[in-house]
Amino acid sequence: MKPMDSPTLRARLFVAMQYLLPQHFLSRQVHRLARSRLKPLKAALIGAFVRHFRPDMSDAADPEPHDYPSFNAFFTRSLKPGSRPSDPDPAALVSPVDGTVSQIGRLDGSAMLQAKGHHYSLEALLGGGFAWAGRFAGGSFATLYLAPYNYHRIHMPAAGSLRAAWFIPGRLFSVNAVTAAAVPGLFARNERVVCAFEEGPLGFALALVGALFVGSIATVWHGEVTPRSPRRAAELPIDTGRAPGRLERGAELGRFNMGSTVILLLPPGAAQWTPALQPGSPVRVGQTLARLRLP
Repeated sequence: MKPMDSPTLRARLFVAMQYLLPQHFLSRQVHRLARSRLKPLKAALIGAFVRHFRPDMSDAADPEPHDYPSFNAFFTRSLKPGSRPSDPDPAALVSPVDGTVSQIGRLDGSAMLQAKGHHYSLEALLGGGFAWAGRFAGGSFATLYLAPYNYHRIHMPAAGSLRAAWFIPGRLFSVNAVTAAAVPGLFARNERVVCAFEEGPLGFALALVGALFVGSIATVWHGEVTPRSPRRAAELPIDTGRAPGRLERGAELGRFNMGSTVILLLPPGAAQWTPALQPGSPVRVGQTLARLRLP
């Protein structure tokens, strides 16, 4: 193999390129193109995506890709009712997304594992949500990566009431394994939306992490949060006129408009992760991730 073909060199070039790219500008252009309803353009975008990524459309509410009015409508497609049943056990904490486990385990105080040799802090991830950071220190976390071909709506891992939500500005690096292994503090550097919940004594949070070309994150309470101008940290008001403040396990809470990452946070002693789950394990909405220790 020639040196230029070395995967390590390719990875370094890929990461180095991201530092130079106008990340937000490119993501805004993708945001605009993905919502175009011009039939030739949306047909070309959807056709190219299907050929390259071969998404499984069998459980989509509409399994015909070209029926969707835009690429974004196709990308954020809904599923057939009942296609992601949750474990009936009330103590089951379920996956909020279809994707792959990137990392899973316990926090070492406030330190979280990003990839081999790379850690970042809970405080950095949560930005201004330091009161919540104290609740999750020494607890558990699961980092779940959504590939482009995955279903891109985000669901409740447990029943809960939204107690706080906030936006944290940042970069838009890719969040794939190559970049996670090379960019220090990746998930705490990228733009993100955090939603914190309570259900009785249980508190939990989901950090929705943006990525390159993921210029749009939406929740059922706030609508489209990003792209945002000005891009500065902000609390997000809880609008119960859009959606109930409390959602049941499995209810939709948001969506990505391209592939990205969700980080699920739990307080100390709240749950025990399913032993079979390891980095690289595939997961689906409704699949049991852990058993909650209910009072």
